[in-house]
Amino acid sequence: MKALTWQGNEKVQVVDVPDPRIEQPTDAVIRVTSTAICGSDLHLYGVLGPYLKPGDVLGHEAMGVVEEVGAEASGHLKVGDRVVVPFNISCGHCWMCERDLFAQCETTQVRDEGKGASLFGYTSLYGSVPGGQAEYLRVPQAQFGPIVVPDGTPDEQFLFLSDILPTAWQAVRYADVPPGGTVAVLGLGPVGQFAVRIARHLGAGRVIAVDRVPERLALAERHGAEPVDLDGLGGSDVAAALIRMVDGRGPDATIDAVGMEAHGGGLTALAQKATGLLPDAIAQKVTDKMAVDRLEALHAALKGVRRGGTVSVSGVYGGEVDAMPMMEMFDRGIQLRMGQAHVRRWTDDILPLVLDPADPLGTLDLTTHRLPLADAARGYEMFRSKSDGCIKVVLSP
Repeated sequence: MKALTWQGNEKVQVVDVPDPRIEQPTDAVIRVTSTAICGSDLHLYGVLGPYLKPGDVLGHEAMGVVEEVGAEASGHLKVGDRVVVPFNISCGHCWMCERDLFAQCETTQVRDEGKGASLFGYTSLYGSVPGGQAEYLRVPQAQFGPIVVPDGTPDEQFLFLSDILPTAWQAVRYADVPPGGTVAVLGLGPVGQFAVRIARHLGAGRVIAVDRVPERLALAERHGAEPVDLDGLGGSDVAAALIRMVDGRGPDATIDAVGMEAHGGGLTALAQKATGLLPDAIAQKVTDKMAVDRLEALHAALKGVRRGGTVSVSGVYGGEVDAMPMMEMFDRGIQLRMGQAHVRRWTDDILPLVLDPADPLGTLDLTTHRLPLADAARGYEMFRSKSDGCIKVVLSP
């Protein structure tokens, strides 16, 4: 089959790889009909190369049609079912899963690396499970994970249940915005866009949306947000602007939907690139013990929220020695919540909204580019550079 593979720092390529097959009785194999490029994939593209090897199949946002079902998954799936596959692989019955902490599933935890549940297409840190940017995908723990969806509607109506919709939903729920309260969303990539819409849907009275890309700001404004252009702050920092905008005290909650790829931090960005050039064995040790992130977005979220407010972090971070403003956080009584999305924890809440013909979350209003899988490398570069008005790329195998 054809699959998108990592071949080196900032280099991906579609090549032929072996077809997946049933390896465990809880497996299924799907024929992928749509797969998306996620902001987290950009971390693999440019930062986390030491944990990849040439030929690793990327991608963790996928949906398709069931082709084969293992004996222990046949009670949940049948051949021909149309399914969306959550990005984290969880069993549904372990100690963590029984507590809805599916991103920490103890059946698929990568204990050798000290990490949580295995993820599709996401490095040796998370199990080296081949990903979904391919023609076919083996789905472990298929007795629980895949979400069966109806036929006859565009893939984009359901595809984002794989990751970015539950990630944004969790970000807003973790933000704990009081009814009629104010939340600021920092970063208007796909997760930030959905966070804006979900916050409005769940009762936020005011949503402030922060970015510097005109197309992203315009899309968030179309869905009821107040846009703040980073480049138009006239020398004011983001935190000061948020405090000024909300009664001189700041919003009730802030959501960092950016993560380690934030703009700024020139020396940090240089250090990340330099680490990627080291031999893997050395680079892994450096990353594990000395990794740093670009923290502009996180610091703005922490310093811009009101005293006693909540900061919700959905953007991915990987640093070990990041400098945090602990004195200010403690003095201001900040609550901080974060983590990989527990996808199946939220899908029962989200699915009725996705099925609603009115499309209240705008699932059909996010994809800006649909490309054939063969053009995936161009999609990665376009998404990273935010060129051609790119907000979300969906690939068709």
